[in-house]
Amino acid sequence: MTKNYKRQTTVKLAVYGKGGIGKSTTSCNISVALAKRGKKVLQIGCDPKHDSTFTLTGFLIPTIIDTLQEKDYHYEDVWPEDVIYKGYGGVDCVEAGGPPAGAGCGGYVVGETVKLLKELNAFDEYDVILFDVLGDVVCGGFAAPLNYADYCLIVTDNGFDALFAANRIAASVREKARTHPLRLAGLIGNRTSKRDLIEKYIEAVPMPVLEVLPLIEDIRVSRVKGKTLFEMAESDPSLSYVCDYYLNIADQILARPEGVVPNDSPDRELFSLLSDFYLNPGKPQVPNSEEELDLMIV
Repeated sequence: MTKNYKRQTTVKLAVYGKGGIGKSTTSCNISVALAKRGKKVLQIGCDPKHDSTFTLTGFLIPTIIDTLQEKDYHYEDVWPEDVIYKGYGGVDCVEAGGPPAGAGCGGYVVGETVKLLKELNAFDEYDVILFDVLGDVVCGGFAAPLNYADYCLIVTDNGFDALFAANRIAASVREKARTHPLRLAGLIGNRTSKRDLIEKYIEAVPMPVLEVLPLIEDIRVSRVKGKTLFEMAESDPSLSYVCDYYLNIADQILARPEGVVPNDSPDRELFSLLSDFYLNPGKPQVPNSEEELDLMIV
């Protein structure tokens, strides 16, 4: 059932997280969920390997940088259909591409992508624009999408490395929020059977948790198949419950959350906090025989 929302200005999202954590799979499914809610969505892949939109289109679409090079950087010779491709669920797809390995700056590429899309008036045509950003790299270049975003979403799991990366991304959000109204919408736990370490982290660095998706193998398989969970659910209705997780995230985004400007934890403090959690996990209290009897009577 489609929910009705008031017409608002374009919402711009930037999705970050540790490399390999499932950002692109998560991004594609969120984009479709937003489209299912009646929104016109543009997903922009900001990764040199240009595979962000693969599960939406089923193939690696040409990049903006490739197209600009073919046109000798004459923006006036580029048409929307040269760079914008239709994906599943009506989601429009763009891949920024990137500089050659070991040369150039990814931030420059993102800037050129935004410049071209503005020249094409593309930004004015969408309800939601989602930037899916390479890995956990938060140098000035790959933090560039935060300059254009209203909200940052961080994809993580319940592991040490992913939360350490999340903390660095939170620091980038705080830095960018000094100059424009960027907010962290929250964390998205992806394919994780537990959330105890996530809870430990957000005790130290308070921030919302939008959703935690359990360890569902079909999420990983969807990436290999080049299909979103929504498309897979068309032939396998048993997967519909997975789609509900992404619809829940979409609903929270469309509600325009207040979000937070996070106070990241210093690296060494966070390292100690997370490593201590592994070394000294809290043990559940084991009731003695009398307590067990009391519990049985109750």
